[in-house]
Amino acid sequence: MIMNEKIKKTMENLEKNGIKAFFVETRDEVVPLVKTLVPSGSRVSNGGSVTLNETGVSALLESGEYDFIDRRGLEGDALRECYAKAFCCDAFFCSSNAVTENGELYNVDGNSNRVACIVFGPKQVIMVVGVNKIVSDLEAAIRRVKDTAAPKNAKRLGCKTPCAVTGRCISLNAENPEMCEGCKSPQRICCNYVVSAQQRFKDRIKVIFVNEDLGY
Repeated sequence: MIMNEKIKKTMENLEKNGIKAFFVETRDEVVPLVKTLVPSGSRVSNGGSVTLNETGVSALLESGEYDFIDRRGLEGDALRECYAKAFCCDAFFCSSNAVTENGELYNVDGNSNRVACIVFGPKQVIMVVGVNKIVSDLEAAIRRVKDTAAPKNAKRLGCKTPCAVTGRCISLNAENPEMCEGCKSPQRICCNYVVSAQQRFKDRIKVIFVNEDLGY
C-alpha cells in the first residue's frame, strides 16, 4: 500500500484521539473491509453521502445482508421516526466533510441527523473518506466546507442557496469569515458544526481512508 506522510500522520493522530483508522488503496476494497467490521444481520443506517454511493457501501446496505433502516422516500413523522431508530443501530455509515492532520473530524449539517449519530447513539460509526478530504488543520477544514463541500452538496440536493448557484459560500466575500457565517436561506445546509477530537469511547468511530478522490 502506498501511504504518504500526510495520510500516515493523520491516521496516527486519529488513533491517538481514540478513532480507529484504516487505509485501502482503491474503492473496490471498501466493501470487503466493511463486511469484516459489521457482521451480517446487523442493524445499520446511514447519512447521505456521495462517497458511500461511489464505494458501493450504499448498495451493500440496501442488499438485504443487513437490517437496513431505510429513510428513502420518507417524510414528516415517518422520517423523524427513522432518524430516531438510527440512534439504536449497530453501525452508522457516513463520510466526513474534512479530516485534519491533527486527527480531528469536522462535519457540518443541515438536518443534522448525521452529526447527531456521529456524536452519540449508534454502537459504531464507520466513515468512508477519500484522501482529498484530508486538510492541515481546522481552519482549512472550515474553508473546505465553505468552498467545496457545502456548495456541491447544496447543488446536488437542489437547495435554493447562494452557494448552489455561485459554487462558494457567500461568507467568503468577507476577508476573514467566521466559521458560522453564511446565507440566511431557509434551505441553508450549514446549521450545526461538529468537531470530533479526543473520544471517550475508544474505536467507536472508525475511519476508512481510500487512496482516491471521493465525494465532496
